[in-house]
Amino acid sequence: MRVAITGSSGLIGTALTASLRADGHRVVRLVRQATRGAEEVRWDPRAADAGDPALDGVDACVHLAGAGVGDHRWTADYKAEIRASRVLATQALAAALAAATPAPKAFITASAIGWYGDTGGAEVTEDAPAGKAFLSRVVADWEAAAAPASDKGIRVAHLRSGLVLGAGGGVLARLSLPARFGVLPRFGDGSQVMSWISLTDEIRAIRFLLDGAGAGESGAFNLTAPNPVTDSELTAALHAAFGRPDLRWLQVPTPVLKLALGEMSSELLTSARVMPARLLETGFEFSYPTIAAALAAELHR
Repeated sequence: MRVAITGSSGLIGTALTASLRADGHRVVRLVRQATRGAEEVRWDPRAADAGDPALDGVDACVHLAGAGVGDHRWTADYKAEIRASRVLATQALAAALAAATPAPKAFITASAIGWYGDTGGAEVTEDAPAGKAFLSRVVADWEAAAAPASDKGIRVAHLRSGLVLGAGGGVLARLSLPARFGVLPRFGDGSQVMSWISLTDEIRAIRFLLDGAGAGESGAFNLTAPNPVTDSELTAALHAAFGRPDLRWLQVPTPVLKLALGEMSSELLTSARVMPARLLETGFEFSYPTIAAALAAELHR
C-alpha cells in the first residue's frame, strides 16, 4: 500500500511512518521544507491546486499536520493560525485527493476531543454534539473541511484523539521533567477529567482504521483509552512511575493559570470524559487501557 502522510515528523507521524514501513508499506511524506529523498514530496497545502501529481497513485492519505494548540499563547493571530492550519489545509488536501488519478480509497484525518468542549466531566461518545468554545468550533469546521474527499466517494475517518502519551514528545514530555523530580503540580484543583491514549494504542488505532479490521469504517472515532483519569490521578501516576512521592498540596491555582496562559489555560482545565465507543464496538482492543500500564510502557520504551 502507498500511503501519503502529512505531519510525518511529529510524535504520531514519526511512529506511524515507522509502523507502516516495518510492514512493507510505502510511505510518501508530504513536507513543507526542501525534500531530503525520494520518499518526500514538497507540498504547501495553502498553495496546493487540486490534482497535485504527488497524490496520483496514492492508496490512502493520513493527515496529521496542524499548528500545536499548546505551543504558544492564544493571541488573535495564533488562533487564526490554529484554524487555518487545520481547516484550510484539510480542505485543500481533500480537494487534491478528490482530483487524484485514481482517487485513493481512504482519507484518515486528525481531529481532536476538543470537539466536545468542557462537559463538566460528563461522559460523551461520538454521537455527542460539538461544544461552543473556540477549539470546539475549530474541530467542527476541521472535520467538515474533508467534505471534498467524501463527496468523491473516498472513505473518510476522523481521529478525535485525546492526550497522546508518548515519551518522545507532546504532553508527556512536558510533564515528565517535573514529575521525575517529584514536583509536578496539580492544575487547578486537579478534579478535571483528562481523556488520554498511549502512543502505542494511538498508532494501533490508526492502523486499525487504515488497513486493519476497521478499514471499512468511516466517520468520527474517539481515540481515547476506556479509562479516563482526573488531572490529580494523572499527576499521582506520573510521580509513581518515577518512584517519587506525590505532593498533593502542590497546585497551580486556576486564576494563576488563566493569568499566565490566557485562553490557552482551557487546555489544562477542560473536563470531559470521552469514551472510545465506536472503536470498542468495531472490535478494537487496547494494549494499555489503564494509565499505570500506559506510563510504564511508554516511559520505558
